Amino acid sequence: MTESELREEVVRAIKTVYDPEIPVDVYELGLIYDLKIFPVNNVYVSMTLTSPSCPSAGTLPGEVEQKIREVEGVNDVSLELTFDPPYSTEMMSEEAKLELGFM
Repeated sequence: MTESELREEVVRAIKTVYDPEIPVDVYELGLIYDLKIFPVNNVYVSMTLTSPSCPSAGTLPGEVEQKIREVEGVNDVSLELTFDPPYSTEMMSEEAKLELGFM
């Protein structure tokens, strides 16, 4: 599997994780700030939450990491949770904005 194919599979896996309070997946919400594939199929993800006091703070990052680990070919996953820059609805994809009535 090429790096771009693996990246597509990782994104597909991330898109199966939904914020429990919002009916949109975390990727389309814009919660994934960075995604890198390093040699030997090691995956790095930088993500945020909708707010630092998000009730899902304890579970959402772990769920994202677990879904990535389940992708065939992934060797290891490093997930960093950050609040810089702070999340805003401007980070949502157009699809998410349409789904939530922002457009």
